[in-house]
Amino acid sequence: MSVDDYVTLLDWRRQVADMYSAVRAMLQQDPPAAHALWRKERDELFRSHPQSALPPEARSGFRGLRYHDYDPRFAFTAEVGKVTFELGSLEIYWLDAYSGGVFLPFRDATAGKTTYGGGRYLLDTAKSADLGSRGTALVLDFNFAYHPSCFYDPKWVCPLAGPFSRITAPIDAGERT
Repeated sequence: MSVDDYVTLLDWRRQVADMYSAVRAMLQQDPPAAHALWRKERDELFRSHPQSALPPEARSGFRGLRYHDYDPRFAFTAEVGKVTFELGSLEIYWLDAYSGGVFLPFRDATAGKTTYGGGRYLLDTAKSADLGSRGTALVLDFNFAYHPSCFYDPKWVCPLAGPFSRITAPIDAGERT
């Protein structure tokens, strides 16, 4: 990578961190507004940022990512570890080697139908994708689920949901195909 690539990557990470900070600030009081902000900011980053996961040729005609409308049925909190909630259980991964933090990929019954077949991400705190916590419980709001970069362009290599990160129920929330 060139020096410019590193600088634009840092800018991407800072903008994502700022976006999630703004989302966390409004999520508890107005989840639909927080979701609308997240969608707007993500669409702008994908459309115009040099580090967008979209290939450059796809950006000029880009009209926005596809999302489900906000649905409070898919918002939960759960203690860190193997999280169990109304739709099932998921393994949360602790990232020791890569700056620390938590990573929550998942695959549900929508995978390969209305979402990416490899699954989606909900939390990736190493990249600032973090909805915060309430007390000792993590906020798991699947309305903010998103596709990994490899969904948009095969140049990206992405960790996908493993066998302990699968839910048999459909999660019709967040980003969709």
